[in-house]
Amino acid sequence: MTNKVAIVTGGGQGIGRGIALRLSKDGYSVIINGRTQEKLDKVAEEIKNNNGKVITFVGDVSSKSANEQLVKKAESEFGRLDVFVANAGIDWVDTIEGTPADQVDNVININLKSQIWALQTAPKVMRKSGDGGSIVLASSIAGMEGFEMLGIYSATKFATRGLVQAAAKELAVDKIRVNAYNPGIVLTPMWDEIDARFAERKNVPVGSTRQAFIDGILLGRGEEPEDVAKLVSFLSGDESDYITGQSIAVDGGIKFS
Repeated sequence: MTNKVAIVTGGGQGIGRGIALRLSKDGYSVIINGRTQEKLDKVAEEIKNNNGKVITFVGDVSSKSANEQLVKKAESEFGRLDVFVANAGIDWVDTIEGTPADQVDNVININLKSQIWALQTAPKVMRKSGDGGSIVLASSIAGMEGFEMLGIYSATKFATRGLVQAAAKELAVDKIRVNAYNPGIVLTPMWDEIDARFAERKNVPVGSTRQAFIDGILLGRGEEPEDVAKLVSFLSGDESDYITGQSIAVDGGIKFS
């Protein structure tokens, strides 16, 4: 992957961190995006300690302008863009009826609009090399089946799968592939928040909701960010050059498409 360049949004922690580390290991120069410089710096230091090339970009990718600046940064710093992983996302645990309007907007803006902006901005730079590219979006098993208390989140993840199919049809002529990964119960700060909110709203002990989900995983353990990163590595690279328009579960055996 010498000279190839990848962007990872939401790269300061959790799944995004795992993806950034893996793509750097694969040989990509990596631009990691997030909203907190301190978190990005820690991931960047890990990459540099393993002789990887990395720069950071602080910005809120729920705005189109941040995505435009992000892809321009890739082009100005590294001369090209080959992979854009639109990983940034948030959750909100509540009933659909009980979710405040500002949180509806927040989840849709970060989970869905950021992916639309990625699809509007990344191809312009990818086309310039003539080599095509790979755009990888974050969906979820909650985009395969709606989850109680995660209704707005589930809606955005179902929408991601529609974006993947439409964008794959539109961008194939430019040799740009579009796919998504559908993680399950990943042991990250996001799932700590989900579990805590379930505990509060359902009046159950902290940890019980996450464990109930883990108990339903066929492979018998919670998911690690590295499990997701392996799939993203594959979808980003040449060995998946005949795969596009797909949303692939990486969940240890919870949902079956």
